[in-house]
Amino acid sequence: MSTHPLETLELRAREQRNRLHQDATELKEKIAAAREKLSVQRNVRAHFTTAALVVSITGMLAGHGFAGMFTRR
Repeated sequence: MSTHPLETLELRAREQRNRLHQDATELKEKIAAAREKLSVQRNVRAHFTTAALVVSITGMLAGHGFAGMFTRR
């Protein structure tokens, strides 16, 4: 049996392992970037005024609706 095909197979296996390692590393980086981009805390800090306005309006509407259940018209 010739050693040439064995060396070729070992070389291809090494290349495939390297590609798999690179793909896994790239995927981990993309996941980390997506988590950072979709982080609620980060987005609230970046858009605090808008978030505070939305929460306050929602609270006022909920309070108005709740109080409306106990008043006569």
